[in-house]
Amino acid sequence: MVVEKQLISKISWRLMPFLGILYLIAYIDRQNVSFAKLQMVDALGMSEYAYGLGASLFFIGYFIFEVPSNLFLEKFGASRWFARILVSWGLVTIALAFTQSAGMFYILRFLLGVCEAGFFPGVLYLMTLWYPARYRGAMVGLFMIFSAVANAIGAPLGGSLLAMDGLLGLKGWEWVFLVTGVPAVIAGIVTWFYLDDRPEKATFLTAAEKDWLKKRIDDENSNLGTEGGHAFKALLDPRVLLMSVCFIGFPLSAYGLSYWLPTVLKSFGIGNVANGFLNIIPWVVVSVALYAVPRMAARARWQTPYIVIPAFLGAICLVLSAVISNQTLQFAFLCLAAGGIFAGQPVFWSMPSRFLRGAGAAAGLAAINSVGNLGGFIAQNVVPWIKDATGSTIAPMFFLAACLTVAGCLVFIVERLISRGEEQSQEKGKIS
Repeated sequence: MVVEKQLISKISWRLMPFLGILYLIAYIDRQNVSFAKLQMVDALGMSEYAYGLGASLFFIGYFIFEVPSNLFLEKFGASRWFARILVSWGLVTIALAFTQSAGMFYILRFLLGVCEAGFFPGVLYLMTLWYPARYRGAMVGLFMIFSAVANAIGAPLGGSLLAMDGLLGLKGWEWVFLVTGVPAVIAGIVTWFYLDDRPEKATFLTAAEKDWLKKRIDDENSNLGTEGGHAFKALLDPRVLLMSVCFIGFPLSAYGLSYWLPTVLKSFGIGNVANGFLNIIPWVVVSVALYAVPRMAARARWQTPYIVIPAFLGAICLVLSAVISNQTLQFAFLCLAAGGIFAGQPVFWSMPSRFLRGAGAAAGLAAINSVGNLGGFIAQNVVPWIKDATGSTIAPMFFLAACLTVAGCLVFIVERLISRGEEQSQEKGKIS
């Protein structure tokens, strides 16, 4: 007899810490430019806007290759494809340490997006293979906590590496890329041997556990109909298209805040090392929110408020950070805003599994994430442009708040479309 909670716990202990560490490495390698910027702008003779454009090219490469990458993962298996992703993005990160010009910086940031494309939606796809629907939101929240840990670690790490300026003849920003790139290469090699592609191939599960899990997930997928399993149909599904647009506001506000926060603190007169350690605080708030909100949502009959309310609270805190002149209060509201931006995202990512499965889930999740992450491209271009236009490092928070508010409003429409599709599926089931 299989005990459900024990099996879920067994799977989680095997998968989540490992996948979380991979995400931690990915997030640090994605965000290291926010600290390298503090020296790299002057070293390469770039303006804030030009640097922001180069940093944002990551999201263009990511957007173009996200869906193909996730379909390759579905075909070749997570162990081999994740290993390829990790090793390639680690090598590109190391290459960034040898950047000699703005053009080289632009090319490498684009290549970093190409290499990393497929990792996050790939993990979301794995969740549909390993977990029954009721557990996925909490597991995505647990997984995303590692992004908060990455920011908490990356902030003091980035400040400390910048302080190594001149060591062994290398500049501080060069140390940032070298030290953060090597772990990805090592982790990629480990992934090849450690990660199981599917439950039926897992050596740590018994035959009874594999059978129970397969039957449970197959039963859930049978209620989704046949269309939810086709990749091309998933890409054209109105629910996927609207979720893609809706999701833009979350990465936009998240990247805008995390990319710009070190610069905001620098404007307060804070040094690099202290800046790094102060950047830990917002991500502690995010970790608590990512742990608590998805678990509360899993017990609720209606989960939409657990996406929308945190988003609206985050937007309010962003506005307050811009209108209040006290620097301590500004920082406090930015910390609370970070929690609001991230708290509802795991619940958001549980929504596609209500109508997608198999190759359709792989394609649909990648499409939503790839389009949504264009918000990062927008943020890393618009935020410095607003700063240059206004002369204020805090003024961009109004823009982030507006985008987050729009995203929260669109969630209501997404929920309605998904619910209508579920009602139609139930009607078809009754007729058949």
